[in-house]
Amino acid sequence: MSDKRQIFSDIVKQRRSVRGFKKEVVDRSIIESVFQNAQHAPSNCNTQPWQVVIASGAKCDELREKFTTGFLEGQFNLDFPYDGQYAGVYKDRQYDAANQLYSAQGIAREDKQRRNEVFMRNFVFFDAPHVAFFFLPEPFGLREAADLGMYAQSVMLSLVAHGLASCPQTALSMNADMLRDALGVPETDKVLFGLSFGYEDEDHPANKCRVGRAELKDVVRIVE
Repeated sequence: MSDKRQIFSDIVKQRRSVRGFKKEVVDRSIIESVFQNAQHAPSNCNTQPWQVVIASGAKCDELREKFTTGFLEGQFNLDFPYDGQYAGVYKDRQYDAANQLYSAQGIAREDKQRRNEVFMRNFVFFDAPHVAFFFLPEPFGLREAADLGMYAQSVMLSLVAHGLASCPQTALSMNADMLRDALGVPETDKVLFGLSFGYEDEDHPANKCRVGRAELKDVVRIVE
């Protein structure tokens, strides 16, 4: 295998959702380098339909409090519906991922209190010092959301290449109005998800979780 192929393979395999971060702040020049790399992501007709806001420092701490308080008070508004239905093998994978995560932290399936505590850690960004929010401007739709997804994957791979870790979180889109107000984002920008990032806390039990992937033959067909 050539050096480039090996490097790329290593980066892709190292990327995973990390749920425990060190409090160490990432240098701004590194953050800018990460997102500059992602600017080379593909998009339909080169529209580049993404807007990103990165919160650090005091703003990051302010959002931790607002997300947590808002959720506990029942504030819930999404820009995009969360109505997908998992069935069959997709449901099995969802259950397996949850079981792996809870098992890594020594949490029994019936321990609802601790499971809720794990979920609430979404809103403090798993202690990450930085969080990025990915917005899709109106009137873009499904195709452009796919473009934004490719951009976000480029961000996550770039983070790995810079020695950093991340966790994409749908939960961070659950209070869209509050988020726009806190970040000074126009109403026409719709939040799709958030991404906590920083240096991995390798000692955090959640980061011992390792989920598998489907066999290639189960998801890819080559037709001749």
